[in-house]
Amino acid sequence: MPDIVTLTINPAIDIFVSVDHVVPTLKLRCSAPKRDPGGGGINVARVVHRLGSDVIAIYPVGGAIGKLLQRLVEREGIDSIVTPSHVETRENFTAFETDSGNQFRFVLPGSALHRAEWEACLERLVSLPDKPKFVVASGSVPPGVPDDFFARVAREAKRHGARTVVDTSGPALVAALDEGVTLFKPNLDELGRLVGRTLAGDAACIAACRDLIVSGRTEAVALTLGDKGALLVTAKRVWKAGPLDIEVLSTVGAGDSFVGGMVSALAAGKPIEEAFRTGVAAGSAAVMSPGTELCSEEDVKRLLPRVAIEEIAITAA
Repeated sequence: MPDIVTLTINPAIDIFVSVDHVVPTLKLRCSAPKRDPGGGGINVARVVHRLGSDVIAIYPVGGAIGKLLQRLVEREGIDSIVTPSHVETRENFTAFETDSGNQFRFVLPGSALHRAEWEACLERLVSLPDKPKFVVASGSVPPGVPDDFFARVAREAKRHGARTVVDTSGPALVAALDEGVTLFKPNLDELGRLVGRTLAGDAACIAACRDLIVSGRTEAVALTLGDKGALLVTAKRVWKAGPLDIEVLSTVGAGDSFVGGMVSALAAGKPIEEAFRTGVAAGSAAVMSPGTELCSEEDVKRLLPRVAIEEIAITAA
C-alpha cells in the first residue's frame, strides 16, 4: 500500500488553450487544446508521484470524459481506484490571452452524484487492505454529496491511524475541521472567509491559525500568502517562507502542488518545517509552468535551496 492516498469527489478534465484576444460575440480562433487530469486530489497525486512517492488516487468517473480522465491519470503512472458515476465527468476550461497575458478560468460545478456513488468512493477508502500514512481530501464537493463528506473521510482515516490533509472550502471545509484534521492548507482569502474577518499582517494570520489549532480543529496550518510567501503554524512554533523571485506564468495548480510537495516530504519522514520548505518550492515551481501544468521535479529541486524559512517567536495562547 502506498504511503499516500488522495480522494477527489469532483474530478475534472482541465482544458487549456491560448487565444490572441478575448472579445464578446466574435468567434475566437484558439490553439490546439491541451488536456490534463484535474481536481484537487488528482493534482496532488500527480505532484506526489512526480516527486518520487507512491500514491493511489480514488475518484468517481462517468461517461467518455471519465474514461479519458482515468487514462490520463494512469498514463502518468498513478494507480487509480475508480467508482462509476451515472453522469459525465466535468470539464474545466482555461484560456490564455496572449495579447495581455491574462488568464480566463471557467470552472464547472460537476453534476449531482447519487448517494450510492459518493458512498462507493468512501467505501473504497475504508476497504483498503493496508492503511496509508496520509489521506489527502482535496477539491470541491459536487451537488448531491453531503457537506460532511470530507469529515467522514477524516473520521475513517483517523480510525485506521492515517493522518489527514484537507484542502477545500465552504461548508465542506467547516465540517472537516469540526471533525479534526492533521494539516489544513488554505490561502489567505480562504482563511479570512473561514474565520469571518479580514486578516491584515502576519500577526493576524498567525492568531487565526492558532485559534484553529487550540480548538482542536487541526494540528497545523500551512497558509499560502501569494506574493508574500507562506506561513506554517503549529501549536508551539511558527515558520515563515519569503516569496521567490520567479516569473509567474500561471497560478493554476499552485495550491495543489504545494500540498503535494509537503505531503510527499512528510510521508518520507522529513520534519514538518522541511516539508513546508518543499511545499513552497513545489507551489513556486507550479506558477512557473504555463497553463494547467503542475510543478516538475526538476524545478522543485532547483528552487528548494532558494527557499528561505525563518522561525517567528510567538507567545503562549
